[in-house]
Amino acid sequence: MIIQLEKSAQVPTITEHLKQQGYKTTEVTTQHAHYLVAIGKKDFDIRTIGQLPGVRDVHRVSDDYKLVSRKWRVKPTVLDLGDGVTIGEGTLALCAGPCSIESEAQMEKVMTHLVENGVRLMRGGVFKPRSSPYSFRGLGMDGLKLFHQMACARGIKIVTEVMQVSQVEEMHDYVDVFQVGARNTQNFNLLDALGGVDKPVMIKRGISGTIEELLSSAEYVFSGGNEKLILCERGIRTFETASRNTLDLNAVPILKEKSHLPVIVDPSHGIGIRDYVPAMALAGVLAGADGIVYETHETPETAASDGQQTLNFDESAKLVRNLRRVFALRGELE
Repeated sequence: MIIQLEKSAQVPTITEHLKQQGYKTTEVTTQHAHYLVAIGKKDFDIRTIGQLPGVRDVHRVSDDYKLVSRKWRVKPTVLDLGDGVTIGEGTLALCAGPCSIESEAQMEKVMTHLVENGVRLMRGGVFKPRSSPYSFRGLGMDGLKLFHQMACARGIKIVTEVMQVSQVEEMHDYVDVFQVGARNTQNFNLLDALGGVDKPVMIKRGISGTIEELLSSAEYVFSGGNEKLILCERGIRTFETASRNTLDLNAVPILKEKSHLPVIVDPSHGIGIRDYVPAMALAGVLAGADGIVYETHETPETAASDGQQTLNFDESAKLVRNLRRVFALRGELE
C-alpha cells in the first residue's frame, strides 16, 4: 500500500502499527510529497492506518511498481519544464534533433529548424553508447556545455542521455531532461542516482524489456525521490528482421492505463528505417502518446550516427505539421 503523509506525521508510530500487521515499510520523500510504501500480505482494514495522526491518504496497490501506478494516482502527471514547455496529458510534446551532437555548426542548423517549426525540445547525444568501439561516441561535456548555451539562447529545452552515475552531477546544470537509454534501463545504480536529482528523467524501454520491467525501472527513480518521470516506447528486439526493431504501439495504451506518467514514442529507433518513421510517429499519436521524439539532421547521409533512421529538415517539417493535425483529430475522436 501507499500511505501519503502530512509534514506533521509521526513516522515511527505509523511504521510500528504497520509492523504489527506484518508489513515492511520504506520511507520515500520526493520533490512533492512524503510517502510510506508498505509491503505485506496480511489483509486488514486500512482505515485503521488512515485514522492515524499525520496520514493524508492510504491506497492499496497490488502492483510490484506502486508509486508509478495509476491505481493510486488517477490524475495523469503533467511535467512543467518551464517557459511554457509541458509534457503530459492534453498536450503533444515534440522533441527532435540528431542522434549525436557533432559540431557547433550542426547545432545551429538544427536549432534554427526547430525554432522555425515551433519545436521546443531538442534531443541530441553527447555521450553515445555505441555497439562498435570504433564508432563516433560523442563530444562529451564540452559539447554539452555548448549545446546548453546555444539552446538557452533560443528557448529550447535539452534532452540528452546520461550513461553512468559519475556523469549525473557534472551534467545536471546543463540538462533539462536526463535520458536513460535502452541499454541502461536496468542499470539500477544509475536509476538510484537519478532518484536524487530534481530534473525530469525519460526512461526508454529496454531493447528486450517488458512493459512491467519499464515500469519497475521508473519505480526505482520515483522511490529514490524523483517524481519527474517520462516513459518512452522505442521499439523492442523481436524475431523480425525487416526493420531495426519492432515498435510496440500496444505499449502506449497499456502504459497509459497502468501508470499516471507521461508516455512518449520514439519511432526513429522503433523502426529504424527513415521512410517509415513518419507513419509510425503518426500511429503513435493515434495510439495515445503524449509526445514524439525523433531524429532529424540537415543531411542524414553524412550524420555521424543513425543516419539511416534520421529525417532531413523537409521531412521533419512535414512530419511536425502532420503530427499536430493528427493530434487535433485525436481530440475530436475522444
